[in-house]
Amino acid sequence: MYEVGLGIRETWIHNQSLKYVIFVNSDLSKAMSQGGTSQFQEVIRQELELSVKKELEKILSTAPLNESEHTKKDLEGFQKLFHRFLQEKGPSVDWGKIQRPPEDSIQPYEKIKARGLPDNISSVLNKLVVVKLNGGLGTSMGCKGPKSLIGVRNENTFLDLTVQQIEHLNKTYNTDVPLVLMNSFNTDEDTKKILQKYSHCRVKIYTFNQSRYPRINKESLLPVAKDVSYSGENTEAWYPPGHGDIYASFYNSGLLDTLIGEGKEYIFVSNIDNLGATVDLYILNHLMNPPNGKRCEFVMEVTNKTRADVKGGTLTQYEGKLRLVEIAQVPKAHVDEFKSVSKFKIFNTNNLWISLAAVKRLQEENAIDMEIIVNPKTLDGGLNVIQLETAVGAAIKSFENSLGINVPRSRFLPVKTTSDLLLVMSNLYSLNAGSLTMSEKREFPTVPLVKLGSSFTKVQDYLRRFESIPDMLELDHLTVSGDVTFGKNVSLKGTVIIIANHGDRIDIPPGAVLENKIVSGNLRILDH
Repeated sequence: MYEVGLGIRETWIHNQSLKYVIFVNSDLSKAMSQGGTSQFQEVIRQELELSVKKELEKILSTAPLNESEHTKKDLEGFQKLFHRFLQEKGPSVDWGKIQRPPEDSIQPYEKIKARGLPDNISSVLNKLVVVKLNGGLGTSMGCKGPKSLIGVRNENTFLDLTVQQIEHLNKTYNTDVPLVLMNSFNTDEDTKKILQKYSHCRVKIYTFNQSRYPRINKESLLPVAKDVSYSGENTEAWYPPGHGDIYASFYNSGLLDTLIGEGKEYIFVSNIDNLGATVDLYILNHLMNPPNGKRCEFVMEVTNKTRADVKGGTLTQYEGKLRLVEIAQVPKAHVDEFKSVSKFKIFNTNNLWISLAAVKRLQEENAIDMEIIVNPKTLDGGLNVIQLETAVGAAIKSFENSLGINVPRSRFLPVKTTSDLLLVMSNLYSLNAGSLTMSEKREFPTVPLVKLGSSFTKVQDYLRRFESIPDMLELDHLTVSGDVTFGKNVSLKGTVIIIANHGDRIDIPPGAVLENKIVSGNLRILDH
C-alpha cells in the first residue's frame, strides 16, 4: 500500500505531546514559553530521534564482527530515512505545480525504433548490465521462498527465463551482458543455491543484497527489533525497504565500481516478475547514440493506461523536471482527476535504463531524492508496525536529461497473481529463447481480462484445477468463482463467466467449448 501522507507521524507527535505535558522538563518548558507548539513538537521530534538512535546502537552492538560494518551501513541508511520521515511536512506534491510533460520528454517507441540499429550493436550491448529486482517472496501466490523460483511456463521459472534471454543475446551477438540480481535477506540464500545450475550458461551472474531495515512500532515509532538476528522472535522485525534502495545498496556492495571498471555504462532495471521486460536493442541504441548527441542519464518506459491501470504512477512535469507521481501523493480532492485515462494517459512499467556513472556521482553527492512510502503492516502477533520504503522510479527527478519512452503494452507483462499466470501459460503466448510473444493467431493485441476467485489464489490449488490450460486465443473476459475445475482441451471464447455457489461444484468437461456463456449451478449453460 502506498501512503506518502504524514498522518502517522503527526498523530504520534500529538499523542506524545499529551503524555509529556504531565512531565514537562526544562527544555520543554523553555520551548513552550518561547515558541509555542511548533518548538514544543520539535523538541519531541529531537527526543524521539535520540531514542531511536540509542535503540539502533543497542542493535548494532549485537552484530557479529564479520557483519558489523554491513549492519552499520544499513542502520545509517535507515536513520537517514527516519530523519526525513520526521522532518518532512505536508503532501509531497503541490497539485497546482503538476503539468503535463512536454511533447518531446516522452517519445513514442515507434520513433525510437525507426532509427534502426547500427552495425556495431555488439559493442553497444557490451556496455549494458541487466539488473533484476529479486527481493520478493511468492507468499501472495501461496509459495514459499523467492517469487523468481515459481514455475511460469513449461516448468521454467522467472529466473530460468531471464537467464535464457540473456544467454541468447550473448550467443547471438557474441557479447558479455551480465545479469545482476538484487536480492533481499528473504531471497538471498535460496537464490544462491539455485544459481549453481546456471554455471554452464553463457551469462555472468552477480548478486548483491538490498538493505535490511528495522520495522517500527506504529505507536511508539521505536524499532521492534532488539538485536540483529532475523530468526525466532525477530523473524518479523526486519524488512527490505523497497526497490528505491537499489542505488545505495548497489554502490555499497562495491559491484557498481566493479562494473564501471569493466567498461559498463548502463543498467536495465526491471521487476523479475515482469515477463515483458526484455533487453530492447532500439532503446539501448537510443541511449548510447542519442540523435542530439546528449545522452540521457535515466529512461523510464511508460505505456498507455487502461481502466485496469488507473492506480499506476504517472510521469508529470514538476518544477521543470520529469517526476513520477504515485496515487498516494495525490491530495484526495484530485484522486479522480489522477485516475482519469484522458488526462494522465500513461503509467510507469518500472522498466528503467540508468547511467552507472550518474548513479555513482549522485550517490557520492548524497543527491538522490525519493519520496518516502509509509507502508503499514500488522505482524502475526497483532502488533501494528510501519515500514519506510522508497521506489526506484521516484529518483528520475534527480538525474539529468531524463526521458520517458511510450512502449507497447507487450513490454509490461507482470505476473502478480494466478490470473496473470493463466495468461502467460496459455496459447496466447509463444516462448522463444526465454521471451514470451503474443501469438500471431490472436486477432487483436489486447490481453483478455481474467479474474480467478479465491479457490485459485495459491499456485498449488490453481494447478490442481486445470487438467490442461484452456485455449484462450479468442477470449475477451473470464471470471471464475467458487469450486470449479477444468478438463483437458477446453476452449474459452468471448465472455465466459463460471460461478459455483457455496456448496456447489462445477466440472467443465474435457473438450468443452464455452463461447459467451454463463455457467452456474450444476453445469446449467445459459447464453450470455
